[in-house]
Formats: sequence, structure tokens, C-alpha cells
Amino acid sequence: MLSGQMPVKALVVICMVFTWTPSGTAQPITPEQGRTRVVHVLEDETGAVIVQTAPGKVVTHRGGSITLPCRYHHEPESTDPARIRIKWTKVTDALQFEDVFVALGRRQRVFGTYRDRVSLELAGPGDASIIIHNVTLQDYGRYECEVTNDMEDDTGFVNLDLEGVVFPYYPKLGRYKLNYHQAEVVCREQDAILASHSQLHKAFLEGLDWCNAGWLEDGSVQYPIAHPRDQCGRKDTPPGVRNYGYRHKDDERYDAFCFTSKPNGRVYFLKRFKKINYLEAVKACQRDGAGIAKVGQLYAAWKFQLLDRCEAGWLEDASIRYPIVNPRARCGGPDPGVRNLGFPDKKFRLYGVYCFRKSDESNDIESFTKVVKMSNKPANATKAI
Repeated sequence: MLSGQMPVKALVVICMVFTWTPSGTAQPITPEQGRTRVVHVLEDETGAVIVQTAPGKVVTHRGGSITLPCRYHHEPESTDPARIRIKWTKVTDALQFEDVFVALGRRQRVFGTYRDRVSLELAGPGDASIIIHNVTLQDYGRYECEVTNDMEDDTGFVNLDLEGVVFPYYPKLGRYKLNYHQAEVVCREQDAILASHSQLHKAFLEGLDWCNAGWLEDGSVQYPIAHPRDQCGRKDTPPGVRNYGYRHKDDERYDAFCFTSKPNGRVYFLKRFKKINYLEAVKACQRDGAGIAKVGQLYAAWKFQLLDRCEAGWLEDASIRYPIVNPRARCGGPDPGVRNLGFPDKKFRLYGVYCFRKSDESNDIESFTKVVKMSNKPANATKAI
């Protein structure tokens, strides 16, 4: 030991791997699913704070509630709880940071779109976990939990994943017409966000095969090939996600890969005696107390509602599509999926229509938000921490 150094001790921490359910509870993974992890941590004896977060990821769906787990302790255990600062931050792939939540003692503050939706779990001493209510598509990503005790601090990371579905999208203008910013917009217009690489890779593992390159949320351009062929990167190459790398976001144009999750409502095919044009389809859904469905909503209904309908219908973007869960000869091929018949003439072509009716739970969410807002406002709250 060098002269003047503080004594240092090595601590061996045995961490069991857990899986976290949408309700926020932890279930241990069996030996067949995972293995014990050994983590070596160096601690000094000056009151260091040690943060522990869940390995892997936590998973929920849009509209659900999820706990982002984070616990801490000190060496030695003699720290005043009122001097503990807890801060949660969302970290993007571009290493940009978005403030989510901060607490110092009893003072708390929630930021941006997380207001009225985030609260401390408060499951006992040393618990820095937060609960996110009414999860949105934009909540997907990586979060940092930082705990500070005066000059000592430590951080941990939690990855929040959403159950959902990836779908390729191009507008009426045709293929390869979107720069990065336009791709962001069209996904948002279809009740979705640009997919991440991990979401696209998972979709590929589930069978997504698409021969046109599309933007992802990190600014890269990729496409999944489950069945290699000469027109899609050569037949003798292995299956996989082809990657064009990071492209110029303003000047280059491709399609988009969008991601959506469980909708806050229900998609249905409107039964009518005759087929209708696009404008008539919009009005028909409105008369039925609904709106014409977006592309992302139809994909989510196919995925989560198991909506199976062998009838082509209008969607909000004026495309004609229909969802097939159980493939049959007259319904567009041997694979399940959402069939796309393109963008026909809106005035003269006649089809059915898919409508979307919002969930009646919206009133319950508003009431719940008021309760969370009140519970997050302690008596000595402050505007800045």
C-alpha cells in the first residue's frame, strides 16, 4: 500500500439473475435459463455508496405500470437519509441525457413527459426504485439510477423494454422517399416510433423478412433477411439483419422501420352492406363512435388482439390492408402478417374499413393520474433540487 492511501478492501458480491414482471415483482431464473454472476467491487472505508440494479431488462407494454429497480447501501451504514440524493436519467444511444426524477430527502421533482407518471417505490430503507405509470412508447430505453451521499456516489443502469411489433413503412409517394426526420414523423403518425436495432433484431428472429432498407431510431439504416436471395444481398449469404451503417439524416432517403405496442383501445372491421371510398370510410367510423385505424394500430391488433380478417379495408393513411393470423389459400400467402394492397384511388376505389375505438379505461387513467400527482407532492416540496 502506498503511503497516504486509504485502506481498501475487496468485496465479492454474488448476484442471482432475476426476471422482472410487468407488475414490478422479481422472479428468479432457473439454472437452465441463466447462471449465478460474480461481481467484484472495490470499496473504501469513507462512506461509499453502492448501487445495485436488475441485470438484463424489465418488460411491460404501453399503458402498463413498471418498476425500475434500484437499491443502495453504504459502508459504513451511518448515513443520514435526509442527505441522500436519488436521480434517474434516461440515456439515449447518442449519449444524450434526459432528466426523469430527482429526490433529496423528502423533496422530489419529476421532469418533462414523466410528470404525474413517476413516483418512488419506497419499499424500505435503501430503495431508490421508481414506478412509471401509464407507460408510453417513448419511455422505451436505458435508464441511469444515481445515488449520491455528499461527495460519494454510484450509478446503475436499467433497460426498459416493451412488448410490441415492428413493421416496415413507406408512404404513398413510394419506396425510399424518407429522410431520417420524415421517417420519425411517419412512424409517429401511424401510432408508432422508429424501431431500435434490438427491436428489429428480435423481429427478425420472429420471422420478419423485408428486402427494403429502412431508418432506425439511432440513425442507422438496416433491413432483416430471413430467406436470403440474390435480389436482397445475394443468395449465398446467411440470414441476418443487413446494416448500411449510419447515414446522412437530411440528404439520404430510405423507408422506415416502426415499432408499436399494445394499443389503448380496440381495432375492428366495420360491418357494412356495401363497400365505400376513403372519405365515406372516415365518416363511417366516426358515426360508429370511433376513428379510422392507423397502420400501427392494425399491426398491434394483429399482434395482441389476434385480429384475423380476410377482408381488405381502408386505414387512416389511405392504404388498404388486412390482418391474417391463420394463413389460408385465399388470404394472401402461407405466412401470417398484415397484408398491404398499397394506396388506391381514394375517390373511386371501394373497400371496407378498419376502425379504432379508444379504451374506456381512459377515465380511470385520468383519475389515477390525479392520485399520483397528489402523492408526489410532499409538504416541503421545492421547485429545484
